[in-house]
Amino acid sequence: MAKRWIAGVDLGGTATKIAFMTMDGKIIDKWEIATDNSNEGKNITANIGNSIAEKLKAFGQTKEQLAGIGMGAPGPVHYETGIMLNTVNLGWENNFPLKDSLEAATSLPALIENDANCAALGEMWKGAGDGAKDLVCVTLGTGVGGGVIANGNIVQGINGAAGEIGHITVIPSGGAPCNCGKTGCLETVASATGIVRLAKEALSKPKSAGELAEKYTTNGSITAKDVFDCARNGDPLANQVLNEVAFHLGFTLANIANTLNPEKIVLSGGVSKAGGILLNAVKQQFERFTFSSVRDSTELALATLGNDAGVIGAAWLIKNKFER
Repeated sequence: MAKRWIAGVDLGGTATKIAFMTMDGKIIDKWEIATDNSNEGKNITANIGNSIAEKLKAFGQTKEQLAGIGMGAPGPVHYETGIMLNTVNLGWENNFPLKDSLEAATSLPALIENDANCAALGEMWKGAGDGAKDLVCVTLGTGVGGGVIANGNIVQGINGAAGEIGHITVIPSGGAPCNCGKTGCLETVASATGIVRLAKEALSKPKSAGELAEKYTTNGSITAKDVFDCARNGDPLANQVLNEVAFHLGFTLANIANTLNPEKIVLSGGVSKAGGILLNAVKQQFERFTFSSVRDSTELALATLGNDAGVIGAAWLIKNKFER
């Protein structure tokens, strides 16, 4: 079994990442295909199956080389059946039988997990977690996802929706609408989309000036990266936005840490690429709100796997199954 490979799949709304890996976590090859949301999403698993078959052929291998296929998908999963309970961004109806569909398309045993949970597993196995068995991973991208690992296992919850950190309410009254249907979620202030919204609100006030205001005037738009770049250069308005984001994120992570006391909390996703300027600001708020023994034992760190975390974590699902 040790010489066989694992297929890991990270399913996204626009692109799907796929990798072949060894059982000890070495990436043999990785690539991307477009996610075809047409035809009620029915082409998605077929395209994955075809792509894997083509890649195996290029390696001169058959499907017998693969021990199985692990997939991270956006949304809550019913673990016993591999049914996706809610997949509004993929064209599927609710309760889509993803495991059965993927196994039919690939002729391989499959395991399905939430994509943010897969990112957490990837960072635990081969990334910033560095083998930590108690870890929380927060993915800061277009939205905010989360994965909670306790004693080496993903905390799934009764309905597969544990770890939805992005939908913790941080602004109880008067918060911005979230895609989940609530208002004031962490996602509305700590995602790339939320950061841009906060920046535009700040820029809309009279007498807005400085580097960020100039960028907005020149380009007609701004990005979360612009906000962090300008904050790094000392722009007061950008730092105001940074501090607001860091307050909400640090406060939320402190309460999670006070509940779970993980060894590490890992920040991943595109927003985390801001690096030290975000991490240090979040740490300040985290230390302000954590219980002393938690503050002394829980480390905040930046993810190290980048876009590979999801496929690595998805592959770990199969590795873990065979090692039980």
